[in-house]
Amino acid sequence: MKPPERKRGIAVRRATEADLAIVTELRLALLRDHAADVIYGRVRPNVNSSARRLYLSQLGSRDEVTFLAQRGHQTLGILRCVHSRGYPLLLPAEYGYVSSVYVIPEARRSGVLKMLLRRAENWCRDRGLTEMRLHSGSDNALSNATWDALGFAIVEHLRMRPLKSE
Repeated sequence: MKPPERKRGIAVRRATEADLAIVTELRLALLRDHAADVIYGRVRPNVNSSARRLYLSQLGSRDEVTFLAQRGHQTLGILRCVHSRGYPLLLPAEYGYVSSVYVIPEARRSGVLKMLLRRAENWCRDRGLTEMRLHSGSDNALSNATWDALGFAIVEHLRMRPLKSE
């Protein structure tokens, strides 16, 4: 396991199963921040117990990693990256999928996201991956400007249409 990267008193390290409580707290905070979103605002009633089980299995996966940014004992942010398989007829065959990115409000605009992303990039490179992808909400101007500034281009749009009952 690589040692934590440090800058400005902030360390970025890989989360372990022992971090389940803070991982759950931050990832559910991300969902709460997007409560008005058409997709992410539709949380299930049992979200807390289901989240703990899901996140525990993800923390134990060999094909994904969750990074935590910390200053002292305070966790400032989280980023999950998955070694994903592409569509069998397209290149690249595999890529890094970034998800569950959250920085606590008081630590935003302080370089935390850049540090988390740099650690994810290194993880992807170590696995021989040559591309990173992510989804972001189309109506979040600040988020979109942030991802643009970090070099992520919009390459497709996700569309949704609810089915009406007959």
